[in-house]
Amino acid sequence: MKANKTVIYGLLLTLIIFVVASLLGQKIGLGVDFIPYTFVTHTAMLILSVLAIAAFQKSVNYKFSIPKFKNIFRPVLFGVLAQIIVNIPFSIITMALNGEIESHPAFDVMSPIQVFVFVFIYASIAEELLFRGFLQNILKPLSAKGITIFKRFFSVPVIISAVAFGLAHTILFTSGVGVAFVVRVVVFTMVLGLVAGYYQEKYNNNAFAIIVHMAGNALGVVGALLMSLSAQAVG
Repeated sequence: MKANKTVIYGLLLTLIIFVVASLLGQKIGLGVDFIPYTFVTHTAMLILSVLAIAAFQKSVNYKFSIPKFKNIFRPVLFGVLAQIIVNIPFSIITMALNGEIESHPAFDVMSPIQVFVFVFIYASIAEELLFRGFLQNILKPLSAKGITIFKRFFSVPVIISAVAFGLAHTILFTSGVGVAFVVRVVVFTMVLGLVAGYYQEKYNNNAFAIIVHMAGNALGVVGALLMSLSAQAVG
């Protein structure tokens, strides 16, 4: 498959999977209190991503294996740092402008255990399977080109998948949050996507992208727990 067709097919199919999964999540309710609305979205994303990887297996060449423990320290560290270096400056700027620091709308309706299961674990797997497992892998013919940042080479596939991942989060506008919050999330997810993509490409293993994603979401789990404890204390 030629490079230009690879980019077009990869981005188009990723967009279709994301839109279909999002629409299904909005339309289908399971009627189970413990299972949030995001479950249907991420389940559809997971299934459609697996089908896309299978359909384009020669171009995607998907690989997943459990990493050695000694190799996951840096991916975890930089996943957490992505959260810190983006969200702390944005929070400081928001407070300086007397703005409101919003939390993710999912955290307002989920318990800490739900955030752990459906955001930290399930969303990380589903989203990485689509944006890194499928999209970044199908763009591998473009890997020779890219940019170097802090002596680290970020290839075109890594950059494209990170940008697509970040822009996908503009869907948060449909939940009624403010512009500043969406901008913060988009910037954070792009940075997290760069880290996830870099380590996936380095080890040719989608497991590293999932680990980075989980690390980036880890502080969200802690935040949800602290919010829950604070609410209980006030109550």
